[in-house]
Amino acid sequence: MAIERMKELRRRRHRKQKVRKLRARLMATRDSSERQRIIEKIRRISPTAPIPE
Repeated sequence: MAIERMKELRRRRHRKQKVRKLRARLMATRDSSERQRIIEKIRRISPTAPIPE
């Protein structure tokens, strides 16, 4: 497989993993300012990722 494709897949996997961790932190926190900060991070990393309420 081409090196560029491998880099793209690695970035994609890492992004998914990071969003998963941020969603877990979002579900655990109750502080509204902390929740807002985590939501902004998720949107910055992956704009189309669904945000749980």
